[in-house]
Amino acid sequence: MKVIGIIGGVSWESSAEYYRLINQKVKERLGGLHSAELILYSLDFELISQWEHEGQWDQIASCILETSQKLQSAGADFILIASNTLHKIVPEIESRLSIPIVHIADAVAKTIQEAEISTVALLGTRFVMEESFYKERLEKAGIDILILSQEAREFIHNMIYHELARGEIRASSKEKMVEIIEEMISMGAEGIVLANTELPLIVSPEELKYPIFDSMKIHIGKAMDLAL
Repeated sequence: MKVIGIIGGVSWESSAEYYRLINQKVKERLGGLHSAELILYSLDFELISQWEHEGQWDQIASCILETSQKLQSAGADFILIASNTLHKIVPEIESRLSIPIVHIADAVAKTIQEAEISTVALLGTRFVMEESFYKERLEKAGIDILILSQEAREFIHNMIYHELARGEIRASSKEKMVEIIEEMISMGAEGIVLANTELPLIVSPEELKYPIFDSMKIHIGKAMDLAL
């Protein structure tokens, strides 16, 4: 089994799910008392969030590079960044490492292709929904992306940072999320990408009748293929 390096804490609620689901998958595949060999480095999300909203991506890149190098030195064979948004800086740092970073958007794109779906709505932070670093990887795979209204984008972004990342799950926010998803389906989306690792905490793919692509579970599935 290869050693998985995880950069987490962004937020710790979703990082806890990464840890749980990875070990659950290892148990399913290997049985017995097997569990994952992994190294988790948990960051302070308060500082990361501040840098994101101030546009200090150079600071974030330096932080993630330093953390990745620590995981590399500790014996990780590859790295998962447990955040869709932080993949914005991956191109800047991956060439400076001797172990790979498993890019979450590439794993998502491959899964959408395998489902033979060509048009999706992308739900995540405003950085993911509005900037090109994530969308271009899906578009390169031949996937069209429908754009949410500004109101919907602002709602989802604020919910992530002010509710979900703080461990707060509101029934009213869940209802609003379902409304947004149904609206995007009515506009022509064949599937919905939960391109944020906190969103599965409030919207479960199993509860919806539409094709839902949970980026966290897809990321973990790719990690399992590499680790085992």
